[in-house]
Amino acid sequence: MSRIRETFASLKRAGRGGFIPFITAGDPDLATTERLLIELAAVGADIIEVGIPFSDPVADGGTIQRASERALRNGVTLRDVLTCVARAKQHIDVPIVLFSYFNPLLSFGGERLANDAKEAGVDAILVTDLIPEEAHAWTETLIQFELDPIFLVAPTTSDKRLKQIARQARGFIYAVSRTGVTGARDEMTNDAEALVKRVRSVSDLPVAVGFGISTAEQVRQVWNFADAAVIGSAIVREIEKFAGFPDLVNRVGQFARSLLESPETAKSHSSRD
Repeated sequence: MSRIRETFASLKRAGRGGFIPFITAGDPDLATTERLLIELAAVGADIIEVGIPFSDPVADGGTIQRASERALRNGVTLRDVLTCVARAKQHIDVPIVLFSYFNPLLSFGGERLANDAKEAGVDAILVTDLIPEEAHAWTETLIQFELDPIFLVAPTTSDKRLKQIARQARGFIYAVSRTGVTGARDEMTNDAEALVKRVRSVSDLPVAVGFGISTAEQVRQVWNFADAAVIGSAIVREIEKFAGFPDLVNRVGQFARSLLESPETAKSHSSRD
């Protein structure tokens, strides 16, 4: 059993949902990314997704696109990201998922990447734009190096493709809460719950729901029907908002912690501020 499956098994025994924050590596810089990984683990992240900066992130909304642009202007490479993760993993034991488009990984080399990612302490890799019909060699390489291949599914995913993904996926399946690009939203749609039910009909893997989750209330809504909630744009937005502040890491940590608080706890905290 992989460390990610062990994490979900532990969550199930504890009777709670998982918290999976996402950050873009190199935004605002690699040293801060390393500190953010440590901080997010400290405030309760069960798994952390680390985005690889890419020049054409078509599945992402403006918030994460700008984060990629900032990281690329800093000259951040895939090798830099692996080094950053390796340094952070000296201090944390939270599973790490690399979140990337396929082109940077293909340029790096599949087997080389799998080997170097494993050595850096990475536990899984999610490729946003690699369809299951063309992913067999990639999946086999990751599994050979004991890395979980994570796949995205969306409300528009056909039943046929859903079954193909279920056969190849390991660790967990990432269910996109709605059609469209990433980005925080004020309300959750019913599409996510229906999609999770479809995934459960073809796979016994845990299901994490992401895209558009930005509040503690939405996290709890997701926990009612899925195994974990992924929060990306809302956290990246906080990084953008406080870039240049000396207490950036602490501020992002406070926001991440607030996503895990019950409404009663949040009110109690705000009344003391």
